[in-house]
Amino acid sequence: MPRLSINNREIDVPEGMTVLQAAKLAGVEIPVFCYHEKLAIAGNCRMCLVNVEGNPKPVASCAMPASNGMVITTQSSDVKKAQEGVMEFLLINHPLDCPVCDQAGECDLQDIAVSYGRGVSRYDEEKRAVSAKDMGPVIKTQMTRCIHCTRCVRFLSDVAGVPQMGLIGRGESAEIVSYLDQAVTSELSGNVVDLCPVGALTSKPYAFRGRPWELKHTQTIDVMDGVGSNIRVDTKGQKIFRVLPALHEEINGEWISDKTRLAFDGLSCQRLDQPYMRINDIMTPVSWEAALAQTAKALSAASAPRIAAIGGDLVEVESFYALRHLLDMMGVSNRDCRAPGEQQDSRYRAGYVFNTGIKRIMEADACLIIGGNPRFEASMVNSHVRQRALQGDFPVGYIGPAFAEGRDLTYDVQHLGDNSAVLDMLQEGNTRFAKALKRAKKPLVILSASALVCAEGAKLLAKVRQFCESLKMVHDDWNGFNVLQNAAGRVGGLDMQFVPDGTGLSTDGILKAAVAGDLDILYLLNADYPEIKDIPPSVTVIYQGHHGDIGASRADIILPGAAYTEKNGTYVNVEGRIQHALRAIDPPGMARVDWEIIKGLSQEMSVLLPFETVTQLREGMALENHHYQYFDMVHVNDWGQFGRKGKMADMPINGWTDNFYMTNVIARNSGMMAKCARAGGWFPDEDTPGIMAMKGVAT
Repeated sequence: MPRLSINNREIDVPEGMTVLQAAKLAGVEIPVFCYHEKLAIAGNCRMCLVNVEGNPKPVASCAMPASNGMVITTQSSDVKKAQEGVMEFLLINHPLDCPVCDQAGECDLQDIAVSYGRGVSRYDEEKRAVSAKDMGPVIKTQMTRCIHCTRCVRFLSDVAGVPQMGLIGRGESAEIVSYLDQAVTSELSGNVVDLCPVGALTSKPYAFRGRPWELKHTQTIDVMDGVGSNIRVDTKGQKIFRVLPALHEEINGEWISDKTRLAFDGLSCQRLDQPYMRINDIMTPVSWEAALAQTAKALSAASAPRIAAIGGDLVEVESFYALRHLLDMMGVSNRDCRAPGEQQDSRYRAGYVFNTGIKRIMEADACLIIGGNPRFEASMVNSHVRQRALQGDFPVGYIGPAFAEGRDLTYDVQHLGDNSAVLDMLQEGNTRFAKALKRAKKPLVILSASALVCAEGAKLLAKVRQFCESLKMVHDDWNGFNVLQNAAGRVGGLDMQFVPDGTGLSTDGILKAAVAGDLDILYLLNADYPEIKDIPPSVTVIYQGHHGDIGASRADIILPGAAYTEKNGTYVNVEGRIQHALRAIDPPGMARVDWEIIKGLSQEMSVLLPFETVTQLREGMALENHHYQYFDMVHVNDWGQFGRKGKMADMPINGWTDNFYMTNVIARNSGMMAKCARAGGWFPDEDTPGIMAMKGVAT
């Protein structure tokens, strides 16, 4: 390890560190603008200058490798003079608009100018002005503020894999632009707002809405996909003002997708804020007592085989646990938490989670992706795969339909075919990719849950498992078999065994039976599927959820629930990592937390559930599933014979066909998601609630 001296303090640092990183390790602050630990080094702001003994001039510490015997000074008169000069040049053209800048209060330029600037300016010439650029619905620009740190350019090129911004011109004419003056359409574009140190790029939806010191910060969990990204929800009173990433190195690092960041405006559109009952074919507001009494009466009057329940994508674990216990005590086996047609196996946890872990993707030396599109199903997982691919010596193969233009994975992928028979060819090992996969010591297989939405889904699951076993991808130190879930509530529902029991119907079977009139009661727990619209009046539909979407439009009884920002709940991400979401605001109107609604319904039916409080409920969850005793951990899961045995017919592997910006009830009601979908070419339907909200139409 190199040993060096920083401000007369000796320190040993790992090989390969820069002087800037070594100083940080020693607890010495060095100001930076262009440097960011997650981006490539640019060395173009020159703010991080330090003296290195033996060098005639100060050097940029961000680009200087730390070597043995270095003597570094960060506070000499030369360094101070150089930093003051840099600050003076950076502020020459910077506008004096801090009072109206959205970056004010959390601006690196403000903080560093106070600590390291001269305090006065000697520049008397006219300032340069740069026109604002239209970069789409997410990014608001004020390019006169730009100091050309190029963080945004490097992020889009290196991390997002969509090089849509760059630096053009030279000297005084240099500008950061989006190429061909087009909107930035990356699903990660909002992160450049967090990266910008000076307020040249700010959030367009947040513009002029608030100041950081006015906002209350709540760290919680995102539910827009199955990754479980850590986020910070900023609120003022009972209103959400913005959502920002919270640092979690093993999941999302410090990035989030635009859907995670901006879909929150959908939480205030088409909300269910009081119970309703269908009386004389008109949805009529009623009291909680009346709604629960009528629900209990309907459930008690129906026979168990003619009752069914479906859990949706955004349901937290507590609600799955409570409803499953209620259904068990009623003898109801028709229940499911999976998407229609999706054939996942809940018997072994290793059969439905991302066993490798998101962070350990960086250790893999080959990757096979089967079905789906990780870039849009789980953007943060795809980002990790991209970072590993950029390091080289990492062949990536893909089985599934060809990607549409602009929907690629952002890294080099060998398209092996779109048929399940490709797995047999890879097992024989005659192709170049097959040989690379067999040579790999830590190969990775990512099976999209969307590929399991087919008649042969259970057999495909077994086939992929057998493929991984034959290539010895599963052993004590490594499990290369991974199922990529695209819904926040899916792993939790499978953990709680919210699946058909014995002869019970799956989601697909439940919907078909309901449409055919073969059920008396259909209980929808935050579930919204197109088939629900076709259910005849003979079936009583009970909808428990937070938005007036498809399920609520057909419901006979509506029980208003709380959204993810309005309750404390447990979510399990694709890795099987247990995390707790915290309440940021209160539910609107008379809406209640979902598990409390189920508890109240059980009391109305005189059914005794095995818990009274949320603490007792979570203790019960932990007793049933030992993983719930441990918070924020990736577990080694028991391996078993999951999937369905039998010869599988050759069949096309399913891709992922959803609109990235419209995957759940919150996003569908978001005006910002509608704008993003339009800008990105996803073309949502004109009657999407978010489109109507975008146009200012009441919904």
